[in-house]
Amino acid sequence: MVYPMGTTFLVTGCAGLIGSHLCERLLAAGDRVVGIDNFNDYYDIGQKRANVAAMQAHDEFTLVEADIRDAQGIHDVIAAHHPWAIAHLAAMANVRYAIGRAPLYNQVNITGTVNVLEAARTLGCPHVVFASTSSVYGHTPRLPFVEDDPCDRPLSAYPATKRAGEMLGHTYHHLHGMNFTALRFFSVYGPRARPDMMPFMITDKIARGEKITLFDAGQMKRDWTYVDDIASGIDAALRTPLGYEIINLGRGEPVLMADFVKLLEARIGKNANLDTPPAPDSEPAVTYANTDKAKRLLGYAPQTSVEAGLDALWAWYQSRPSATPTR
Repeated sequence: MVYPMGTTFLVTGCAGLIGSHLCERLLAAGDRVVGIDNFNDYYDIGQKRANVAAMQAHDEFTLVEADIRDAQGIHDVIAAHHPWAIAHLAAMANVRYAIGRAPLYNQVNITGTVNVLEAARTLGCPHVVFASTSSVYGHTPRLPFVEDDPCDRPLSAYPATKRAGEMLGHTYHHLHGMNFTALRFFSVYGPRARPDMMPFMITDKIARGEKITLFDAGQMKRDWTYVDDIASGIDAALRTPLGYEIINLGRGEPVLMADFVKLLEARIGKNANLDTPPAPDSEPAVTYANTDKAKRLLGYAPQTSVEAGLDALWAWYQSRPSATPTR
């Protein structure tokens, strides 16, 4: 079964980087979208409000302020709107921020996910797409990263809780027949980036002339994937129930961090002021997506080069409401 355009979808974490772009994509396709976000203060609430401001004028968009840790609240939203599929993107993110905060990540990423799955099960929503992360691969020696890797050595509570979410999805598929697709995102960036994400941090600090921490002198590699390409993969997964699957969504072209910084320097017109300590234990040396499965099952084909993506990020950075002059 493939869900047609005009379907009702529910998106948790709708005010974030990925969630807001996904909602816009679904609305542009003629779908009805129910967005959930709790607008917490992990980063600037004003940015989150701005991310969804334009969508709130759309007749087919409904914004619900709710927390996935509230089981009854999530049940009530799903009961009221009867979505055909759920994109479960809401989570506490950030590998390093999770260090020492395991209880919080457990509450949001595990208990919150169970609440979404339980509500979907009891109310007959047949399909959940779950936002996982390339961080679950940890220090795996297999390159590129392939979905059948054991992923049983997480480097912090964030990937540990995301791996738990993937396995919970299998439980609901096995016992209750739910379609569950876990999408492992690789280094997502673009307009509306969170302030704690590396592309925003590097851009902001170069623009302000502040020192940047670049681990291992920029010799680490990341598989940077533009947000619109990620949204296209989620869209395809929402419309294509597959039973139970885990699928990488990346670009498949790792970029040396030193080169990534140079690309941003060229766009901003300033040199970076670098501090280059060794990488902490939470950081793998490389992330690198094998996207064969995504291409085969979802028709996934990322379109945006890193150069074009950074052009868009820099343009947004300069135009955002809180922007300050950089020259």
